[in-house]
Amino acid sequence: MRRRRFASMEESSEVNLTPMLDVVFIMLIFFIVTTSFIKESGVEIERPESSAASPRPDVQVLVAITPEGAVWVDGEPVDIHRVGPTVADMVSDEGSVVIQADRNATTGVLIEVMDRLREADVDQVAVAAQRSGD
Repeated sequence: MRRRRFASMEESSEVNLTPMLDVVFIMLIFFIVTTSFIKESGVEIERPESSAASPRPDVQVLVAITPEGAVWVDGEPVDIHRVGPTVADMVSDEGSVVIQADRNATTGVLIEVMDRLREADVDQVAVAAQRSGD
């Protein structure tokens, strides 16, 4: 009789981890769903202001131009002469390219990047700007 009582005490001392795993799984799903995925260019850019700026939800590739004239494509530095083929390999037919030129970047670099993209048959190109207060 004593053996049975001892055996039942051993069985009840086990901790059931299933409810804890369920809670952790639900929290993981919650954080995945509520996280917003924002694409960054990889460098700090001070955008010019525009009253006609509008959001572009179909952005596939970001090209950044620093004040020093360096060109970055999706966080990686790229030679200005290779920006066209590099971006053409990354963008699909439905996607678009946004150029984030710093306010202090020279216009010549921006125009050259746009020309390189046009030569590489990239049609959907926009220039990023901050919406100015009305």
